[in-house]
Amino acid sequence: MKKRFIYLMIGSLIFSGLSSCEVNEVPETFMNDVNYWNTVNDLKMAANYFYTTLPGLASGDVSEDVWSSYGFSNSGDATRISDGSRATPATSADYDYFSIFQANKLIENAPIVLEKGATEKEVNWYVGEAHFFRAMSYYKMFIRFGGVPMITKTLKVDDPEVFAPRASRAEILDLILKDLDIAAQYLRGHDELIAAKEYGRISKTAALAFKARVALFEGTREKFHKYGDAKKHLTIARDAAKEVMDSKQYALFSQAKTGANGQRTDEAYYNLFQMAGEGSANKENVIVRQYGVNRENSVTSTPVQRYYEGSNAVPTQNFVDNYLMADGLPISKSKLYVEPTKDMKYNAYFNKKDPRMSFTLFKTGDEFIASSDYTIPNPRMHRSGYGVRKYANKEYWALQASYIDKPVLRYAEVLLIYAEASYELNESISDADLDQSINLLRARLPQVNIGTAEAPNFVDMPKLSNDFLNINGLNMREEIRRERSVELAFEGLAYWDMIRWKTAEVEMKKPLIGSYLFTEFLTTTGEKWASDTPVDSKGHIILQEANLRKFDPEKDYLWPIPTNEIAINNKIEQNPKW
Repeated sequence: MKKRFIYLMIGSLIFSGLSSCEVNEVPETFMNDVNYWNTVNDLKMAANYFYTTLPGLASGDVSEDVWSSYGFSNSGDATRISDGSRATPATSADYDYFSIFQANKLIENAPIVLEKGATEKEVNWYVGEAHFFRAMSYYKMFIRFGGVPMITKTLKVDDPEVFAPRASRAEILDLILKDLDIAAQYLRGHDELIAAKEYGRISKTAALAFKARVALFEGTREKFHKYGDAKKHLTIARDAAKEVMDSKQYALFSQAKTGANGQRTDEAYYNLFQMAGEGSANKENVIVRQYGVNRENSVTSTPVQRYYEGSNAVPTQNFVDNYLMADGLPISKSKLYVEPTKDMKYNAYFNKKDPRMSFTLFKTGDEFIASSDYTIPNPRMHRSGYGVRKYANKEYWALQASYIDKPVLRYAEVLLIYAEASYELNESISDADLDQSINLLRARLPQVNIGTAEAPNFVDMPKLSNDFLNINGLNMREEIRRERSVELAFEGLAYWDMIRWKTAEVEMKKPLIGSYLFTEFLTTTGEKWASDTPVDSKGHIILQEANLRKFDPEKDYLWPIPTNEIAINNKIEQNPKW
């Protein structure tokens, strides 16, 4: 991507200030708190640092779905989270106050810039960003550890807060939501940022969308783990999502066309994760991590496809079974579903299914690497028999880098939050609410051929409605969750969904299985699968047996506090059973 990138500030600009005895000794050319905070641009440069902390496409960021039962990894760290074999670490990058410190520093120094003549409106833009990213940093710790020490100002070594105990879960949540409210009050609108050529900065509606994500997480966690005020937070989630929807500043990305055979096609879902889905013209991206050439003419990139191809993050059959058939029914109920057999071709398994399966996973004939198209899954690169197609680009594969932007929060997620929060509030949802949420996602999908190549029959994915549900004996909660799982596949949310739904204690104990081991896997002209590849009773590749997978519901719904943190501050208590 060759476009303006939010340039990075020099990190040392907002590191801790000098002590009082050094103030008069500061060289004129040295930048620190004594002489840095002068203009709105200084605030902007400081705030630019936060954008480097957005979830990206580096190895850890794309692997979070692998922590769930929906993915498998050769990586030891990811596997130990998934199968319950990890130990308490001494340190952890996830228990991190550096961005919080930076946010506190900007908030505290903003009044200095105001006193030097800057307008309150412009100063507040960057104060709003600091509040947003402080909320995001606390949320990252909150979902893992629960309550953590609450630090809302920069500290000196002798401040008592340095050795503060953990705040309660409710107190941290309250701080996160208040920070997001302040951000929404101060930040510019999405359209205003685009007009100012500031696409990529956090907007008012982005703060509301993230607030909806936070409140849905805690509202459903409270409901299914039975604590707190679930209705309060589900209401916050629903209302924040609805405010984003009513703003009309976002829309689902669409590239609808009609083919010569009359079939309506739309490859927008695939292109959301390609160059074609980049930039302000795509109104689906609410929060985005940008890659490419920045204002300083340096390059930021990520070799995400190479990471996927090392079997570091491959989909499992546990995940693939979520895809509906083209009649809108799960494989357990649909007459369109055909059980795989040895002589079936790999691509046949994609037939007559939700098109998002083909957009998300590689199938034979897809563009793949360099001059080669995809044939069948390579046993080293895609050990589960499935490969993630999102972000895959053969041009960037050759460069061993990728400049494709990462959608951190899409409008599609806002719609899904609205649907789930609406349902979970009263365990019912109207067809009207389904039509303005889930059914919009289905409407942008291309038609599916449920006939044959010689006699095609193109159909739309059916709408989800209460009548459709009742006629076919479906469960609304399951269908809303299914829609979320396939729409947001491998976007880092599946594990956290299982945590908040309290389904991890069931799903994480299941064996991990991959694709059916088709005969063509063993006879391909490329790298063959071993004939003794372990398979289960149904012929699916075994990735990890059930007896190797553990999840203790009294322990594993929270992560362990790093031991070094407890050693430094004995007021911090460890989470149960760690």
